[in-house]
Amino acid sequence: MAFSFLMPNTHRRPPLACEFLPDGIVAARMAEGEQPVTAFASLPEGAFVPSLRAANIADRAAVVAALKRAVEAVESRERHITLVVPDAAARVLLLDFDTLPAKPAEALPVVRFRLRKLVPFEIDDAAVSYQIMRQSGEEMRVLVTAMPHAVLTEYEEVARVAGLEPGAVLPSTLASLAALSQQGAALVVNRNGHSVTTAITRGEELLLHRSLDLPADEAQCESDMWQAVAVSLAYFEDTLSSTPQEVFYAGPGGAAELARILEHEQFRVRDLAPAAIVDKATNIPRGLMAGVAGALAS
Repeated sequence: MAFSFLMPNTHRRPPLACEFLPDGIVAARMAEGEQPVTAFASLPEGAFVPSLRAANIADRAAVVAALKRAVEAVESRERHITLVVPDAAARVLLLDFDTLPAKPAEALPVVRFRLRKLVPFEIDDAAVSYQIMRQSGEEMRVLVTAMPHAVLTEYEEVARVAGLEPGAVLPSTLASLAALSQQGAALVVNRNGHSVTTAITRGEELLLHRSLDLPADEAQCESDMWQAVAVSLAYFEDTLSSTPQEVFYAGPGGAAELARILEHEQFRVRDLAPAAIVDKATNIPRGLMAGVAGALAS
């Protein structure tokens, strides 16, 4: 599974990826014939606050320095990079169309028109990407990703100041899904700072992508996460007429943390990132590897 957002005309993403997290920057590069080499560089509290508004990068010098440290730690000579940005900095929607023009240049204006009343920012001044998930007869399900231009520019400029060139930009959950090893239907939970996204996939089709803001109060935050998973479980059961045996998690604390919050006996919680990568990344807080692992997946 490979989702692309703002992807140039190439069949291969850069072999270097970095995910922006409120706690720090995770970097990974492909090592020939081996698991990715990974590193983590922490950020001071408040230096990075993801949202759909400009000023995601509150302390530019600190974020640039962390990005440089993370990339230097993986000893990459690659200058082109895949940027994995928080879900809170973009909007991901699944939309139904009767049809779309075959040429992207003709289809994008149609997609933008549909987005006008669906996103809380000016869509004419936004980066928009789309991917057809399913098409049958006169029905078409389309995955659409939109990001305010001013917000996108912040991330790109930080990368360039750090001596890097953005080759692709991926929202966190869409990047993370490429690390999913499950072949059948799967439920994924991705926590990034004060937001949580639940997603359901079936093979290479995305059935659900639902993002929610989380409160600062930790007790209420855990309650809201529990509720978000419960809603997605109900959707999973209604749509697929089955119950997942496993739930895949990306976020602080790893699978053990989500299992503690859910206290659910009907399924097992697993780390979304492959175990071989998680176990090898001793310097990275557990649960924060899925974004870069997916961004580097072929």
